[in-house]
Amino acid sequence: MGLAAGPALGDGKPDTPAKLGDQRPVAADLAAGKAALTVSAEATQASAAIQSRILQHVRAKGTKYTFGAYADALTGKVVVETDAPSDVVDSLVGDNSKGLVEVRKQTATDDFTRRDDVPAFWGGSGITFAAPNGHCSAGYTVQNSAGTRFMVTAGHCFANGATAVTELGGRVVGVASGNGLPGQDMVLLGGQSYAPFVYVGGVDSSTGHHVASAANPIVGFNNYCHSGRTTGEHCGHTVSSITGTVCTSSGCKSPVIVYSGGTLPQGGDSGAPFYALSVSADDKHIRGHHIASSGTTRYAEMWSRVQARFGVSIVT
Repeated sequence: MGLAAGPALGDGKPDTPAKLGDQRPVAADLAAGKAALTVSAEATQASAAIQSRILQHVRAKGTKYTFGAYADALTGKVVVETDAPSDVVDSLVGDNSKGLVEVRKQTATDDFTRRDDVPAFWGGSGITFAAPNGHCSAGYTVQNSAGTRFMVTAGHCFANGATAVTELGGRVVGVASGNGLPGQDMVLLGGQSYAPFVYVGGVDSSTGHHVASAANPIVGFNNYCHSGRTTGEHCGHTVSSITGTVCTSSGCKSPVIVYSGGTLPQGGDSGAPFYALSVSADDKHIRGHHIASSGTTRYAEMWSRVQARFGVSIVT
């Protein structure tokens, strides 16, 4: 069986691999009277080794590149389909002096997007609440002391007991609890599986990057990012304060992050993760989640307030 591609590797989708069913051919499969094809033991072993190395690579490096790998019974070759550069491919394929491995330069994509997410759910996806056409964005995954995982989002999106569903597919993302309003614009969504990834790229992206840590932002730093269902991922935000106050129809929140600059979040981006990039830009470092807008100024809840209210840690 080939590897799942792209973000499905590592701790992406699904969170645990599905069990294989009965692999014996049934009569309908062999109606033409042809025997089932097999591959050599050498190809089987080589394929298993390459798949194992790919899994280890993606768990360590994230989903910057996509991969598909399998032993092809039609050709007898081990096929590796990837958009990774040659040095990465060489390190994963290993010795190919016998020509057993065929590398195909192509990109594997997933049949889900940030607006039609599937478990295990990621931050930055589009989620819907009860009001007509009401949309917010998922934030990031946390866990309590018992190891139970939740998704953080903005409190003004979901009252306690409300059910959040995906924007397009209508899949249940979670049931809201612990709403911090008034005073703290945050809520937990629970009851489903959640992974330590946030969507990156555009509004129809199916690519996620790994969450590596969480902390409060630094005033004056000028390259923070957000990733939401309305505007997608954008960086270049500058934090001007972490002791701000913002008062909206849902009440006053203080202290909060104040930021501006770059392409800013818009309506529907509430709850979107607010983060810093790693040097390689593959890992994301959570600093909070977006909650409000005023002219060219934006406001976000800080990680430390989420951590303190819910007694949670970031899932990495």
